[in-house]
Amino acid sequence: MTDVTRAKHGRPVHHWRRDVVELAALFTAVAVADAVANLIGHGPDGPALLVISAIALLATAAFHTWWARRHGHAPPVSDTGARPSSTERQAGPSETAERNPEAASGGSVLWRLRTTVRDEPGSLAALCTALAGHRVDILSLQTHPLGHGTVDEFLLRAPGTLTAGELTRVVSLAGGTGTWIERADAHDLVDAPTRILGLATRTALDAAELPLALRQLLGRCTIRQLPAAPAGRSGGGDAVPAEGVLEDTVMRLRAPEGGVITVERPYLPFTPTEFARARALVELDTRLGPRVPRSEDVLTLPEGNSITVHRADTSDLEAAKEMHERCSKRTLALRYHGPVADADRYLNHLLSPRFGRTLAVRTASGRIVGLGHLLWDGDETEVALLVEDTWQRRGIGAELLRRLVAMAADAGCESVYAVTQASNTGMVAAMRGLGLPLDYQIEEGTLVITARLAAAPVAGRLPVRD
Repeated sequence: MTDVTRAKHGRPVHHWRRDVVELAALFTAVAVADAVANLIGHGPDGPALLVISAIALLATAAFHTWWARRHGHAPPVSDTGARPSSTERQAGPSETAERNPEAASGGSVLWRLRTTVRDEPGSLAALCTALAGHRVDILSLQTHPLGHGTVDEFLLRAPGTLTAGELTRVVSLAGGTGTWIERADAHDLVDAPTRILGLATRTALDAAELPLALRQLLGRCTIRQLPAAPAGRSGGGDAVPAEGVLEDTVMRLRAPEGGVITVERPYLPFTPTEFARARALVELDTRLGPRVPRSEDVLTLPEGNSITVHRADTSDLEAAKEMHERCSKRTLALRYHGPVADADRYLNHLLSPRFGRTLAVRTASGRIVGLGHLLWDGDETEVALLVEDTWQRRGIGAELLRRLVAMAADAGCESVYAVTQASNTGMVAAMRGLGLPLDYQIEEGTLVITARLAAAPVAGRLPVRD
């Protein structure tokens, strides 16, 4: 910190020596003016003294101007610690780090970038040269040929000081159009063929993986599946040919059981290459037919009873209906939020692996006493529980919920939500028992609890209480 200026609450604070010099110069000027006035009024040499006083005043003013310029209010070129003026404010280190942590640390940033270039020799080379001029490393490149050009999808490692807007301008000046960019992470470093083979393997092992595989293949998108149209009605599955339909940001595919799978991505049009990959995944799922991986975990309840937790599907439909008959009307109403008589109608949909995953709890005699559902609801994920009355308050619901949340986290879901009522204290307690951040909302008389899964356990690490 210098002796001239210090920053205090954004305003300069001047040193006391400068104030003393200014006051001394002022008093000197006043004294000289008083002396000149007395001499002119009482002496014969008035004109000469007037000239001399004028010269003295001019000298004093020149000295004051020189001193002010040397130690003035404006900060010198070197850093004095004063805050810059509002018209020329610059982003400080903390502000830069807040907007781009990698820029403050001098690291690099991974970007996924997609742009369209002209389908002519040298277009891609010009784009790569422009990126290299800004020290941007191309980690992977995929090309999607179109009729009017080529869509190039890059995985880039750029300097932390290069923002998304600057990177987009570089691409635009190099001839790229329709540029789209988003942050990437280490998972995107896997090359496209390896990633697609992994998604095909997951789909082959479990029919419930198809919506998740499509979402990971196509990025942020909304996936909905509608049942086939009833006889005599148009629309539904009958409206989509076997080869599917591609319409800019919407693709429609024939579902394995005859319905329609609709995939929407409003921010980025689908390319024919993406459409062919999605259609191949759906065709693989269709050829393999319904399938659910069979695995069972035997657990012991605190009172000593043994139960079995396993994946359920439509083959468990009759046993699930029998459990409905043993449940009270209040229990069914808390679960299905509608007429109790319609409860059986939902089971075929809930148990289908096309719409999510279901866990069933069986007793030693083989009866189902609990069901837990993980449902793919567009781009969101819902969890729901139903436990038979005589088996409630034994920890079965909490165990099912814990496993379902672990499945959702392993599938890459960011959150899960449960729709219930405030009077359903068992469900509320089970959600709170997850130890995850929760959001509560009241919508049309129902309670919606959303759990964020950043700290959720991975499915492969679930402890089994034997």
